[in-house]
Formats: sequence, C-alpha cells, structure tokens
Amino acid sequence: MSSDDALVLVEDIDRVRVVTINRPEVRNALDIPTRIVLAELLEQAGSDDRVRAVVLTGAGAAFCSGGDIATMVRQPRHLTLPRAEAAQRVIRAIWGSPKPVIAAVEGAAFGAGMALALACDRVVASRDARFAATFSKVGLAGDMGIFASLPARVGPARAKQLLMLPDPVAGDEAVAMGLVDRVVEPGSARAAALSDASRLADMAPAALAAVKEFFSGEARHPHAVLAMEVDRQADLFDTDDFAEGVAAFHERRAPRFG
Repeated sequence: MSSDDALVLVEDIDRVRVVTINRPEVRNALDIPTRIVLAELLEQAGSDDRVRAVVLTGAGAAFCSGGDIATMVRQPRHLTLPRAEAAQRVIRAIWGSPKPVIAAVEGAAFGAGMALALACDRVVASRDARFAATFSKVGLAGDMGIFASLPARVGPARAKQLLMLPDPVAGDEAVAMGLVDRVVEPGSARAAALSDASRLADMAPAALAAVKEFFSGEARHPHAVLAMEVDRQADLFDTDDFAEGVAAFHERRAPRFG
C-alpha cells in the first residue's frame, strides 16, 4: 500500500487492486506527476498475476475534477506534447490492460476526470455524482480518449452536444443515457465497485481479456484517436482562447473566448 501522502494510493483486497487518486485538496485534479504515477500503477496492475480486477476511484468528495488548471499556462506545441502524452499513457494503461477496470465515481467527474471514468470497462456512480466534459470551458477540445469513449457510450450526436455544451449530468440521468453502468446511493460507489470487481475476479481472465481486446483494441481504432487528441490538444494549448480560459478560472469569472 502507498503512503497516505502519495499522489496515488494502492490497496489490494483479495484479487482486486484499488487505485485511488489522492489529491482531495484539489478534488483529485490531474497534474503531470499524478498522471505519470497513475499510469505506472495501472500498468503494474495490468501485468501483476495476483490482480484479477482493478477499481479506480478518488479520495475525498470527488472522483476527479479534471486536469489541474492551476498548473496550466499557454505554451508552444513542443512543450505541450509531453503533458498530453502523459495523459494518454493513463488511458493506454486502462485500454491495454487485460484486467477489467471499474471506475467508482463519487462527486465530480469533470473534463479529464470524466474521460478517465469513461475509459474504464465499467462505471459505477453515486446518485449525486456529476459528469461534465468541461474541456471547452478553457478553450480545449478534449483528450484522454474521450472522442472514442464518449460516442461509444452515448452515440456521436449526443457526445458532440455534451462536449460543446458541457452541462453537468447527474447519476440517474447518466445511467439512463448509458454514460454510466450502475447508480448507487451516495457514499457507496466504492463498495459497489468492489462487489462488481470481486465478481469479475472470479471469471475467466483470458475471456475477459478477449472481450476487452475486441471492444477497445485496434479493430475500433481508439489508439488512432489518442494520437489525434494529442495533436489537437498540443495546438490548442497555444491559443488565445486557452489562455483566456485559464485566466478566467483563476479570476473566478466567465471566460470571454475570441
């Protein structure tokens, strides 16, 4: 188990590995060090024979509020690419793992946090959880696989609307539209996800790995989407609109995009 002050905590419960983003003071926002550690730990879980399923969650009151805007500044493409690629490494670790990964969502799953949850094989959310693809609010389009995972769950037309007009979607509405797979009472998402993970841990691992391969493998080209997302995100980081979005966040006002 990781120490309590670690960016990401790890706990093994029987054959289930629980991976917890541990930055509750910023609602588990993802800065670059957290992305790197999270990717490494997910990769380790995928290759560990003792692990049969993974639960991914966040410490405190939120799952993940998205990218850490406090660490974002306007910068040229060549400086942005490592940041974007660190984010995509997390998603590759989930998609490329032969183990089922379940997101346990309490509170906010915004921007990159929503993308992170949707990258998982199953999403268990509390009734008062909120999902919003808030990338456009800071002048970005989205990354972390959301252009593959979101339309796969809700269809391309609805996915486009959720990305362009990122109003929060609560648990009951989210399950009705297929955004999440199971809704539970507030405070019980982790326990419910652990219960589901235990069931999956009892199933044939090779069969589950094959299911994952068919749904998120090269047959559906999600990895091509990752490459495209890195390319677009790197361009958008060096725009006036992104600089304005970050400034508006810090100044607690509505952004005025050009």
